[in-house]
Amino acid sequence: MSRSVLITGGNHGIGHAAVRAFLRRGDYVAFTHYTESASFDLVHDGALPVFCDITDPEQVESVFKEVEADQGPVDVLVINAGITRDNPLRTPEEAFAAVPDTDLAASYRLAKRVARGMLKAKRGRIILVPSAVALKGEAQTDCAASTAGLVDFGRSLAGEIGSGGITVNIVTLGGTTGVAMAGDVPLGRIGNPEEIASAIALLTSEEAAFDTGARVPVGGGISIRR
Repeated sequence: MSRSVLITGGNHGIGHAAVRAFLRRGDYVAFTHYTESASFDLVHDGALPVFCDITDPEQVESVFKEVEADQGPVDVLVINAGITRDNPLRTPEEAFAAVPDTDLAASYRLAKRVARGMLKAKRGRIILVPSAVALKGEAQTDCAASTAGLVDFGRSLAGEIGSGGITVNIVTLGGTTGVAMAGDVPLGRIGNPEEIASAIALLTSEEAAFDTGARVPVGGGISIRR
């Protein structure tokens, strides 16, 4: 049965690959974009583009209404959009605050909104895709703080709404392009967005119906060296 899927930050990278993964499964897929035009190839293949600044509650509500009108209540939410800032201690405080506002507070906003319909339907899948920064000790304190908070938020959310038939899982990255050198990865190579997307899609499937509150590292084994 086709599901209604919403993926934030679906214009490129992991989000783009995730849109394609769900389309291949026969789902109805919507994706948000913000800083640039919607990816033409995704629209051509049948995905619904929705413009949204996820830090704006009114825009988030508008997105859900548009998606619900087009493809029905959201069955699967993949929260993938996020930002980072370099050298946060050297930037104005508002620049630091923009990262947790986008990565953490917006995730809460999206999950809270989607849970309304999921609890009513007594089913649903939520996937959080935080940055790998918090797990590597990179010198990006804003992103690390947001990521660590997002992981614990996801685990707590899983406990809070699990009785409603909703699973919440966290896919953490590592060993992917821009995150690690191939020599750091036990498998000896850099991962690609399609491999991350496959893990995301699997965790929303019926085969993973009993998996919730899990932090799933997808990084070629790099997490075993930390």
